Amino acid sequence: MVRKRDFPWRRWLSITLRSLHLVGVVLAGVAIFGNGTFSVAGVVLMLLTGFSLYGIELWHHLDFWREAAGVFIAVKLIMLLAMLLIPNIAVPLFWLLLISSSVVSHAPWVFRHRRIFG
Repeated sequence: MVRKRDFPWRRWLSITLRSLHLVGVVLAGVAIFGNGTFSVAGVVLMLLTGFSLYGIELWHHLDFWREAAGVFIAVKLIMLLAMLLIPNIAVPLFWLLLISSSVVSHAPWVFRHRRIFG
């Protein structure tokens, strides 16, 4: 049984947050690959927008945390936090996050929404 709720402007809020999330990705990438330094601002922006998007998705779709996509987002947020706490591993984590996010977000619906828990 799919349990969902909604609120006005949820879609537009998500689009805005996703756009800001991509700004964070670009800021982190430019800093890392442009001048070789780590960008705290880009990662913090990704964390803030990521948590916001995850919260909206969890509120909208109550069982999202049980599905592959929901678990993956939680893992991504932990990896972003690791980038802040252990900057020496920021570059490989950046690539891992970028590539795995692309794969999972474009994976078939049956993969993304497969229940892992419960």
